[in-house]
Amino acid sequence: MSAWVLPDHIADVLPSEARSIEELRRDLLDMARSYGYELVMPPLIEHLESLLTGTGEALDLQTFKLVDQLSGRMLGLRADTTPQVARIDAHLLNRRGVTRLCYCGPVLHTRADRPHSTREPLQLGAEIFGHAGLEADLEILLLALDGLKKAQVPGVSVDLADARIVRSLLDGVALEPKALAPLQTALAHKDASALAALTRDFPTPSRDGLMALVGLYGGAAVLDEAARVLPDTPAIAQALSTLRWLAGHLEGTPVTFDLADLRGYAYYSGARFSVFAPGASDALVRGGRYDEVGAVFGRNRPAAGFSLDLKELAAVAGRRPLRAAVRAPWGEATALRNAIAALRKDGDTVVCVLPGHESEVDEFHCDRELVEVSGQWVVKAI
Repeated sequence: MSAWVLPDHIADVLPSEARSIEELRRDLLDMARSYGYELVMPPLIEHLESLLTGTGEALDLQTFKLVDQLSGRMLGLRADTTPQVARIDAHLLNRRGVTRLCYCGPVLHTRADRPHSTREPLQLGAEIFGHAGLEADLEILLLALDGLKKAQVPGVSVDLADARIVRSLLDGVALEPKALAPLQTALAHKDASALAALTRDFPTPSRDGLMALVGLYGGAAVLDEAARVLPDTPAIAQALSTLRWLAGHLEGTPVTFDLADLRGYAYYSGARFSVFAPGASDALVRGGRYDEVGAVFGRNRPAAGFSLDLKELAAVAGRRPLRAAVRAPWGEATALRNAIAALRKDGDTVVCVLPGHESEVDEFHCDRELVEVSGQWVVKAI
């Protein structure tokens, strides 16, 4: 095997894709700033106990671990940035009111979460801390949708769910932690036979409610059906009301519901959303409310947010035009060098054509050229 062959699910990002990703990064962070979100840059590496505090087994298995040569302590390469942002909110900022934070940086996974996906996502996200009302849930969802609109992603749709529904159905059920994973799998796959076997010893209301979830996916009628067949508990009623309210504020965006979707069940505490688009193999954006995210850092306050992988987004986003540029000859003359410097100072991209490589410009659209006219260097349209 060649020494320069990269590990599985790790790849170089070449100029065209890198340009698209970087332009998306700038656009989406600017969009977050327009909403009042402040940029933070958590470290890629932390002490393992800090990085994995409260994150559960799933993130533990996804985290690369190594030994710090200075202290001898175990370190981890982050697999998700959200816990780090919660730590920043809780310990470094410690503000009383609402805090809006955004971030963008690589995360590393020990294994790809699905075929053909990367183990090195470039994660961009936004979090709002300190407000328990639905206004925060809606703001974070609208920010995500505005970001996809800015990225010119066509055919976007939103799928809504709420973690409180399943939590309410499992309330009072003596369930071992290891038994939760197969239950989640059965619900996710809409596997009624497996679910029936797993819940055979559950109390009748819990069993019947979980079995009903298998068919509770689709359009707005799902919420009416859920209100009819699920137990009439305050948590379920509040969850259905929340989903109706959020969907009612997404005019012009197709909305569906999947009340059996348990992705991030241990993480989310309320409404959650997934945003889909044609050409994407999975959701482009995932987010929602996760009020307990800061509890392990000693500050359990309301929180909502979303994250996405810019690499996946770039693959389905609208094609971006090449940056306009000025083509200039290479030369040592002072007047030429001064003319090139002045153009670059004014914000123009100037590509100096090296001798013998006059036609080799790939990632720029040279629509003008710098030419000498009567002893003066001037820009002319090509």
